Formats: sequence, structure tokens, C-alpha cells
Amino acid sequence: MGENRLTGAGNPVRRLSKTRLLSHLQCPRRLWLETFRPELAATSAATAAAFSAGNSVGAVARRIYGGSDGVLIDTGTDTAAALAATTEILEGGACGPLFEAAFEYGGVLIRADVLVPLRGSYRLVEVKASTALKDEHAIDCAIQNWVMSGAGLAPVSVSLAHVDHRFEYRGNDDYNGLLVECDVGDSVAALDHQVPGWIRDALATLDGGEPEVAVGAQCDKPHACPFKQSCWSAGARYPVTGLGGSKAKIAALVNDGYRDIRDVPAARLAGAAQQRIRAATCRGAARLDEAAVTFARGLAYPRFFLDFETISPAVPVWPGTRPYETLPVQYSCHIEQAPGEFTHEEFLELSLHPPLRALAEALIRTLRQTGPILTYSSYERRVIGILQNRFPDLAEALAAIAARLQDLLPVTRNHYYHPDMLGSWSIKSVLPAIAPDLDYAELEGIRDGAAAADAYLCAISAETTNEERARLEQQLRDYCRFDTLAMVSLLRFFESGGRPAGE
Repeated sequence: MGENRLTGAGNPVRRLSKTRLLSHLQCPRRLWLETFRPELAATSAATAAAFSAGNSVGAVARRIYGGSDGVLIDTGTDTAAALAATTEILEGGACGPLFEAAFEYGGVLIRADVLVPLRGSYRLVEVKASTALKDEHAIDCAIQNWVMSGAGLAPVSVSLAHVDHRFEYRGNDDYNGLLVECDVGDSVAALDHQVPGWIRDALATLDGGEPEVAVGAQCDKPHACPFKQSCWSAGARYPVTGLGGSKAKIAALVNDGYRDIRDVPAARLAGAAQQRIRAATCRGAARLDEAAVTFARGLAYPRFFLDFETISPAVPVWPGTRPYETLPVQYSCHIEQAPGEFTHEEFLELSLHPPLRALAEALIRTLRQTGPILTYSSYERRVIGILQNRFPDLAEALAAIAARLQDLLPVTRNHYYHPDMLGSWSIKSVLPAIAPDLDYAELEGIRDGAAAADAYLCAISAETTNEERARLEQQLRDYCRFDTLAMVSLLRFFESGGRPAGE
């Protein structure tokens, strides 16, 4: 291994990883906050889902590239152990594929996804769960190539392997073809001379105070920054992000010093929606238009409140499915037969077999032939379309269901706003305002759709114990049922003319 040309390796704060260096390239303030104020980070459900997808794709990559000869450097977060294990394996003359091999050079630590033996050395393969090669991938690979080369093991070639969205799983754990490789050698070579400068700039950031960086597009690209809310709202009671609309225009407000909706001049607002949000926020009271009340009171009986849960695994679990394909696996339906008379029906199967056909048939029975079907967003319509395409013999019955759908989201968005919603019309933001006694935070284990999808995939795994499966099943049922109960509460709120539940 070569010796460091740049400082930083001996100081834990100044030690850089590839990930931290990429953070600095996105925004210097992000790296500084990750290092000195990590408690300000807020990881979104989408980010957590992306990490989960990356882990599952990485596991399959090790099977594809490793066969029976692959060696995983499995030392967790113990950097010293990973470096020592990698050195021992390489100096021992190992000739099989290596996974998560660790290298450090120039104050930067990297873990290589895949090293495949080639011509007495290794070729580097970076694995991504995305379905296409992206510009930032070349930067990622360039950092790894620079560190490996400086540490004494220059890769023979550098490739990026990403998920092929056209891949159709045929079963029997055969995932050959899931990944497609792209040679990024030319792009890496073109970036190689920039890496030392990136490192020097990142170390300089860590040696200084918190950088002042104007908010902008870099807050979301190439990845959503976990510190965005901290930078954009700075603790405001009603952050200007709640105005919605153009991100560029909201960024301009923030950069002009505005943090709270109440402080934004009316002249700086764009459109009726922002005016309505600001007016309600400044007044400190909710606004409910009569149109929402009229809509709710005009709905016939029986009324059906429908919510689906779906999975979209990066690595397909059932034959005949593709990466990231949306697959409905659960539904909840509250049924109001007559005013105040409710029943509840649901579907959830946790066998190792695909439940799609059984779900579609159960859905047709549950929803019967007449009565409005209430949803919250157009997602349920999309899911029904997925079932129509998959089961042509059920398409007519499913089309009749789709024709009865009534979406509560546009009604709510156009005719109701409470300042505490902070610019969000998600059911989780609306519910505390209209039914304070109902709270997603009180649910055990599963509180959002991404967590439900992960729980479902865990529940159907052959490695999951019966006890754990039963626990996850109950959590899945509770969460999906809560979603439709939330819609019931919302419609009651509209019907009552805006009286919170319980009054």
C-alpha cells in the first residue's frame, strides 16, 4: 500500500470516506453538518427505501460475481479491521472475487463493491440500485479508482453495474441478467486529476466554521440532503417551504432572508394556493370551504374507503415480475353501509406465493357493484390499472370499480387548510388537524408506506420466524386499517362542517 500524499488519515474528524467526499461535492455545508451536527439530519422514507434497495442489490451482486469463490470483507463499521483484512487477503495471493475490500489513501477511505480477478490484478465494479448510468456515478468511481491506485492496487478497468429494468425474474434464485455493466474507464480517467483538489477542498471545509451556502438545486440533487429542512427553515414555526410551488422561487425567498410564511410579503406570493396558505397561517385558524361540505354530504351509500399497500422491490421476489415493478399486496376497506354503520374488510396473505390474483378477486367481492369508493390520491386508481393489465379476465370488473373512485385529496387540497399542516396535504399532515385523537406515531413498528413494504418483504422471507411473521402481520394490518380510518375521519369532518372528531 502506498503512503498518504495528503493529510487527514490520522484525525477521525478529518478522515474522509468516499461518501463524505461526495457529500462535499454536493454541498460543503452538508459535509460540515454531517461531521459536526449529525443530530440535525432527517432521513426521509424515500432515502431509507433507497438504502434498503441498495443492500438487496448488493447482496445479489455478490452472488452473481462471486460464485463459490467470492470473499466478503465483513467487518461492519470497523475501519481498521476492514483495512487489515483486505491487506491480509491481497498479500496472501487470493485470486477470487473480493467484496467490500477496504483501501485508504490521501486521507480517504473507500470500500469497493466488487473486485473481479483479471490478468493478475483486479477490475473494479461499482454496483448501484438505479436503473441507469448517471453523471454522479463516474465521480463515485473516479474517487475509488484514485484511492485504490494510490494504495498500490490500480484497477485494470472500472465499470458501473446497475439494475436492468427489463429483466424478468424466472424463479429458482436465478438473478443472472439483473445487472448490466457499463464501462466508465474514460470518464474516470478524465476526472482523475481533479480528485486531489476535491480532497483538499473538503479538508479545508472541515478545518473551518460552518460554511454559508445559499440554498438551491443542490439541496435535492443528486440526492436529497438530510439537512435540507435545517437550512431552509432554520427553526421557523411555519417554514416558507410550506407555501409549495416552484422550488426555485421558494429558494429565492429563503436566500432573501425569509424563513416563516407569516413574514413573506403578499407581493412575493405566486397564485391563489399560496395566498390561501399565507392567509390561514397569518390568521392562525383553519379554512374549510363549503364546497368540501357539499361534496361529503352528497355521497351516496354504501361508501367504501379504500387503501392499498404495495411493494416495488429492486430485486424481484416472484417469477414473472421485474425490478421496481409496483405490486399490490394488501388492502384495507372501511364500509359505511348507512350513516354511522361501519364494517371493515381487508386482504393480506403472507405465503411465499404471489398474492396478486387472490387480492384482485377479493377486491371485487369487497367493493361490490354500487357505491362511491373513496381514496386519498390517485394511487389506488393506478393500482387497479396494474391489476387490470395483469389479469385481463378481471379487467371489466376492475374497470367498473375504477369508474366509482372518488378522490378525497383534490377536495381537501382545494377546500381545506390548517396552519399546522405546514403546506402538506398528505393524510398524515391533515389528520392531526381534523382528528387529534388519531396519531400515526402511536402505531407500533410501521408508520409509513416504505416501512410497510419493507415489513412485508421481511414477513414473506423464508428466513423469518413464525413469531416474527405474526408480529409483522399484525403491524401491517394495523397500519393499512389506520389509513382508511383516517379517510373516514376526514369525510366525517367535512360532513360536520368542520367539527373535529369527538365534538
